[in-house]
Amino acid sequence: MVRSGWLSKANRGILLWVAVAAVSGACLAGNEAARAQDRAAPNSSLYVKVQLNKPLKLSKLKPGDVIEGSLARDVYSSDRDLFTAGSHVNLIVDDLERRRRTPDDHWPWVVKVFTPRHENYPVFKTATVSGASGESALQVSLVSISREREVHAQGKKKSGQQAGETGAVEVSKSGGLYGPTKLAAPMMVLEASYVEDEKTSSPIAESSSSPAPDLSGVETLPAGTTCKILLLGDISASKSQAGDLVQARLLEPVLLNSQVVLPAGTLVAGNVVRKVPPRWGSRAGSLYLTFTELTLPGGNLIPITASLTGAELDRRSHTKIDAEGQLRGERPGKAWMAINIGVTAGLAKEVDDTTQLIIEAIVSSATDASTAGVSRIVSTCVSGVVMVSRRGRDVVLPRFTEMNIALDRPLSVSKSAAAATTAVIVHGD
Repeated sequence: MVRSGWLSKANRGILLWVAVAAVSGACLAGNEAARAQDRAAPNSSLYVKVQLNKPLKLSKLKPGDVIEGSLARDVYSSDRDLFTAGSHVNLIVDDLERRRRTPDDHWPWVVKVFTPRHENYPVFKTATVSGASGESALQVSLVSISREREVHAQGKKKSGQQAGETGAVEVSKSGGLYGPTKLAAPMMVLEASYVEDEKTSSPIAESSSSPAPDLSGVETLPAGTTCKILLLGDISASKSQAGDLVQARLLEPVLLNSQVVLPAGTLVAGNVVRKVPPRWGSRAGSLYLTFTELTLPGGNLIPITASLTGAELDRRSHTKIDAEGQLRGERPGKAWMAINIGVTAGLAKEVDDTTQLIIEAIVSSATDASTAGVSRIVSTCVSGVVMVSRRGRDVVLPRFTEMNIALDRPLSVSKSAAAATTAVIVHGD
């Protein structure tokens, strides 16, 4: 009896250990699957930019309202143009959610104090895109609504095609968004998911009935080739640190001789080389980025050397790019300085009067004439501290910021790697 009891306890212990191991294994497998899904997420979503037909007042939206617009740029999946710029987009407001207002460095702090910190944003579940091939439904989520402007590197010289080279490098067209003033109409940025039909034709399927292309050799993109990328994380001069990883993905395929060399969705990685946060005395911050490698959707890693040449920022953002590709905050404008000086003058007046009253209350023999000088000194010191302690403008690049980078050196990509990449995207999971 004693022996059988001991055996039963041992069996229960073994069974308990096996159950714990199984649960732990399932949890680890789930975590690995989740991490794999997170790594695949940047390439699985589509970036949809909609130009609204009319200005949108967020405070007056309600569930059931219909918002119409048109695609501001082509929507790509690898080398395929899923939707062309100008296609009609129809959205229905499903619900409203309260979001924190995007920081605005256009006005000084005294104006921000009286600005609401939150505002209502519409929630969409689906968007209907109408094009030449019919209507398609996308599952979408709203990223931002704003007016944007293009910021280009000042005096940046882009090296073009060298003499004796054949072919021309181009980035597939994205449609003209900007007028002479470089200010865009109201833009709505959406993140969408799209499931392709298995019957949809693909370059691989079409190539089965045509001669096999020559995959020997390499394609070389010359220095100065421009690539349009999409930032996958927030970066700022005040919060980022030197050495931080910067991730983006290619928005549009890069073509050479009408052949895809770098497909849309290619991951672009870089680093924050240096940053200077906003400082006292209204000195603005700065941010310098560099891009060092590409990861093709097929998994091939290619080292590159590229620098920032342009970005699309909110029109209220006072940021510029110098000739070296460094982002810098602009100096305070006249309105900014006028408001700050006015607030400081009013504060100095209040400090002057308050100091004079306090001295007269403490010192019974004090008079207005004797305390005036001390009050002016105190108010001058306070106003000086207030003016000097004002920090300058920050450099902020939010997630889903469109940027242009240019290759600083020629980039060679094997034809076989480019073809394998296209096959993975078209027939991948």
